[in-house]
Amino acid sequence: MRTRTKPLLREWEWQAGAACRGMDSSVFFSPPGERGPARREREEAARAICRGCPVSGPCGRFARESRQYYGTWGGRTEGERRSRELTPERRARPATAR
Repeated sequence: MRTRTKPLLREWEWQAGAACRGMDSSVFFSPPGERGPARREREEAARAICRGCPVSGPCGRFARESRQYYGTWGGRTEGERRSRELTPERRARPATAR
């Protein structure tokens, strides 16, 4: 029996170069009840890390393709990803065209 270990590892390789690797995930994910200025400040701190990250593109694609509903991924918050998915032109297209 052969496994797909090496190809599977290549699919996740981008994570090794992530600026957030080893960081506390609380920078990227909001605690329960976080609102207002505290949330905006935390999200901006996460975006600042993502701006300097060499793998923010693959990270953002991963979040979009795997439908990560929470957290900041590739410099985009859950609200930003959701609003991008719900733009009028995306809503107008049939699901099969996506």
